[in-house]
Amino acid sequence: MKHAPIRLFLGALLFCASSTVLAHPGHASGWSAGLRHPFSGMDHWLAMLAVGLWAAQMGGRKLWLLPANFMLALLAGANLAWAYPSLPLLEPGIAGSVLALGLLIALCLRLPTLLSVAITAMFGLLHGYAHGLEMPGAAAPMAYALGFIGATAVLHFGGIGMGVASRARFSQALGWAIAISGAYMLG
Repeated sequence: MKHAPIRLFLGALLFCASSTVLAHPGHASGWSAGLRHPFSGMDHWLAMLAVGLWAAQMGGRKLWLLPANFMLALLAGANLAWAYPSLPLLEPGIAGSVLALGLLIALCLRLPTLLSVAITAMFGLLHGYAHGLEMPGAAAPMAYALGFIGATAVLHFGGIGMGVASRARFSQALGWAIAISGAYMLG
């Protein structure tokens, strides 16, 4: 039973894996649409959990700095998408962020603060851009943004909680599972 959490996580990943995993149609409007969006695709929720896991793994001020930085970049990315709705290679960039974050966790890479912040900002910008592009036409942008920021915070806290409560090997195993998922999304 000591491998039960890993099996449960991997089972959830396999359950969510499909060729349409990157599609996010059929949202409601406003706050509820924004709240649902990060949970609607494995690409988003894995990246957001991974930011929390990586922050927990590094500890110290990075525990709050990386998730907060990701969320600020998320908002900037959404604003960018609303103003300039054409960014090439967005989906491969998002899948690559899942792969990279998974590898950072799996390999227990403790990068300098500035580099860690730059990485999370770049990935937050990409995910925010996707959130902004996929905002329903009738949605109120501010309410939608509050919804996806709230959902992102929940996912970050979930990753932090898993990272703080688990042993290093479990976090590394989760990192490998996330990295494999990112590689699958790229394929």
